[in-house]
Amino acid sequence: MASPPHFFHPCSRISHPAPILLFLLLLLPSVSLGVNVTALLAAYPDLSGFNRLLSSTPVAGDLTWRSSLTLLVVPNAYLLRSGDLGRSTADIADVLRYHVLLEYLSWEELRRIPAAGKLVTTLYQTTGRAFNDLGAVNLTRDSRGGAVTARSPVPYSSSNATILSLVESLPYNVSIFAVDALLVPYGFDLAASETRPAAPVNITRVLVDGRDFNVAASMLEASGVAGEFEADERGAGITVFVPTDEAFAELPVTERLQSLPAERKSVVLRFHVLHSYYPLGSLESIVNPVQPTLATEATEAGRFTLNITRANGSVAIDTGVVQASITRTVFDQNPVAVFAVSRVLLPKEIFSKDSAGGGPRPEVAPPPAQAGASAPKGPDGVETPPTRLSSPPGFEVGGDIRSAASRYRDSITNGVALLCIGYLYLLLV
Repeated sequence: MASPPHFFHPCSRISHPAPILLFLLLLLPSVSLGVNVTALLAAYPDLSGFNRLLSSTPVAGDLTWRSSLTLLVVPNAYLLRSGDLGRSTADIADVLRYHVLLEYLSWEELRRIPAAGKLVTTLYQTTGRAFNDLGAVNLTRDSRGGAVTARSPVPYSSSNATILSLVESLPYNVSIFAVDALLVPYGFDLAASETRPAAPVNITRVLVDGRDFNVAASMLEASGVAGEFEADERGAGITVFVPTDEAFAELPVTERLQSLPAERKSVVLRFHVLHSYYPLGSLESIVNPVQPTLATEATEAGRFTLNITRANGSVAIDTGVVQASITRTVFDQNPVAVFAVSRVLLPKEIFSKDSAGGGPRPEVAPPPAQAGASAPKGPDGVETPPTRLSSPPGFEVGGDIRSAASRYRDSITNGVALLCIGYLYLLLV
């Protein structure tokens, strides 16, 4: 079957590099390309409506660090036929996530889809909000005409879209196809969402339903801190980092969290909350790593802050006393995001050795080369907590987050140098 005609001007296609460059690229370290999908779509006026929806929701940030995906976009003419989309941001975001297939698919692969179809996981499926786990898309191919259709895996679903043409392809990272209709997940009612009031999220209930957060849910409820979240949800939103029950169980005996006075225990709980809504994609690409918490607002600027960075494919959270990593998304619906973290986040203002009225710092054995050395001191004469603490899952043992970023930059620099050598070789021969 001949390839379908390109939907846009052929000159917009990205040319393929020479074989020697492909060989050189294979020698580079494997890193995420971090493709800006909205920037790619900006080159196509016929896709401006869909691109505007992506940019106005957290979905654009969710895609930043995805290294393998296929995006189904709806041109303006077909988007208008889908009716009024002036619904809540959270509802539109989930519909857009249903158009993100979590694997790279080329035209050639679409032409080889079996008669029974191919079930592909979507970004919407990963949120846990898919009706009866039916957040996948079934791709089928007409054996006579060759048309490829995307639809809900539920038999006789009324929501389906035919793939029109290829928009962009960056093998094997991102492919973008135009489709003739907006896909709506099964059990999702856009019309009902138009009049549905935006009720505040009961975060305690979210944690209880998550099953692994009984200790955190009990502490939030008993302290009254959970009641403060509703006001924050009406503003810029909130992001909550919740330690699992296992993380609480692994607290060393020197960290007497449960024996703290009620006021200080509430401060520790507020220390786990950012006063803004950050989906996972935004946390992964955060520009300013030092983030104030709800505990910061109750004290003073510069205190009770979290250092959030990306290392080894995970989001790392450094309190100055412990390092933790995000292990999974528990809840993500604007304006509330809840993430499970591998350790209890202990603020240095309470748990460092020199903190007034705080408990003792946990015992951490220094590296062999540094044994017996005292901790470095800052301008105010206070010892700066070491960065080499016990590593959370996914990090190198005893590794520093900043050193990982340095190695990443070095690998990119070496890769660019290698490409330049390749070009010089081609010119010389």
